Amino acid sequence: QVQLVESGGGSVQAGGSLRLSCTASGYTSSNYWMGWFRQAPGKEREGVAATSIGGPGTYYADSVKGRFTISRDNANNTLYLQMNSLKPEDTAMYYCAAARNRWARPNREADFAYWGQGTQVTVSS
Repeated sequence: QVQLVESGGGSVQAGGSLRLSCTASGYTSSNYWMGWFRQAPGKEREGVAATSIGGPGTYYADSVKGRFTISRDNANNTLYLQMNSLKPEDTAMYYCAAARNRWARPNREADFAYWGQGTQVTVSS
């Protein structure tokens, strides 16, 4: 059984930084995408960043390129999202997710089979 547990969310001022962590258990497909999605109130869930060690590589949404960095520690089954230069528009619930197979697209919600419970990120201006 796959379980994903996020941590590290919180409230920061614009320009600040946060680091999200996602500990995975029961998921051993390192070649598949693992990533972060976010959903702001009244908006659809969107792909933020994803990584696939030994597979397609790394994906970032245009809105976070240069500010967010995704990394993956396979030895400890942990996924990270370092978020710098945060903006109020980054405010959302952030979800860790793992792809269902090797054909998954990194920013397509339906291609991800496993989800964490979410961690809230709030950025104030």
